[in-house]
Formats: sequence, C-alpha cells, structure tokens
Amino acid sequence: MRVLIIDDNKQVVASLQRGLKPSYAVDVALTGQDGILRAESTQYDAILLDLNLPDISGEDVCASLRFSGITTPILILTGRDVVQDKVELLDMGADDYITKPFSLEEIRARIRVALRHHASKMISNTLTLQDLELDTGARTVRRANKPIELRRKEFDLLEYMMRNQGQTLTRPMILEHIWDMNENLWANVVDVHIKHLRDKIDRPYDSQLIKTVHGVGYKLEDTKGA
Repeated sequence: MRVLIIDDNKQVVASLQRGLKPSYAVDVALTGQDGILRAESTQYDAILLDLNLPDISGEDVCASLRFSGITTPILILTGRDVVQDKVELLDMGADDYITKPFSLEEIRARIRVALRHHASKMISNTLTLQDLELDTGARTVRRANKPIELRRKEFDLLEYMMRNQGQTLTRPMILEHIWDMNENLWANVVDVHIKHLRDKIDRPYDSQLIKTVHGVGYKLEDTKGA
C-alpha cells in the first residue's frame, strides 16, 4: 500500500517515513502544488497533509483534491486544535484530523481506521477473478477455495493487478505504485515478484491468470472470458 506525505517539515517527514515504511511505500511532497500533482498522477491509499505549507494552504490542497474527484483518505496534520477548524476541514473532505505532537502509533492506527472506512464504502472488500479471491480487509488470498500465503509486497502487487484486471501494467507503473522510489531496488524486482506470484497462484492450477505482455509489462486476465 502507498502513502503520500505532504509536509515541508523535514524532521516530521523523516519521522513519519521511519514509522510507516515497515508497512507502506511512502512518497513525499514538500509543497502543496507538488502534493496535488503527485496525488493526481499516482493512486495512493492514504494522504497525510500538513496545513502550513510554503506555497498554498493545506486547506486549499484538500479542496483541490476533492474537486478533482480524488477519494483517497486524507488525514490532516496540524498544531491547531480548534473545534471549528476540525469541523470546516471535515466538511471540506478531510477524513481525519490529527493534532501535533502525535505518536507514530497513533498515526498508524488512524491510517488503518481511515482505510477501513474507505473500504466500507465499497460494495465488497473481496476482489475476484475466476476462482481467485483477494480480501483487501483481511489481506487474505484464496484460489479454488484454498488459502494462499503471500508476502506483503506480493499481496500489494496482486491487489494492484486485480483492481486493474485486463489492463496492461508496465514495470514503471508497478514500481511507482508498489515500491518507495527511495528504496534500493534491484533491476528485476518486478519480474522476480511476478514469478513468485505465478508460483503461488498460477502454476498449481489449470488456468494461468498472469499474462506477460512482451516488451511492455504484465496483466491479470480472465482466461475463461477471453
């Protein structure tokens, strides 16, 4: 899962990155405009937004993202603790309001709550393709009604592919969504994780769902509907 931090306080950003990276890929924007551009060009699971930015206000960033139709949960980070401010931000489209100073445990818990609330707005937490089922809430995978154990990045990759069934996903697209660009990644990290997924969800079964689009990338495809 991928989180965007929009905050120009490098000390706060570094602390958040350390606290979130064990569970999330983390991107950072130091200005409001950069945050808007990143949020509009990349699919994030949550956005942590500071109100005091050097170019435009966090309120304007929040309003702009909602006006653009972006539904990603937005959690506001601020030193202001005034009830009216909270009400206005929630009315503007923010999902939560976290007052500084905060603990990393609180941030992680608030993100989990925001993700659950966001998921509950969907018809179902379960993504399906033929006999493959992925539960985004429980983070479980089954095929032919048999449980499949996946590592975190493998699960995130499969979820991304299942949310984009039939669409060719290039290696840069997969890298951008699944991995933090500041991580030290080996050149074939996408291909290695695709191989691991194939070994677990494809090779033991009759139909192969993961397709290679030569020279481009990969896609998850309904073979029975093809």
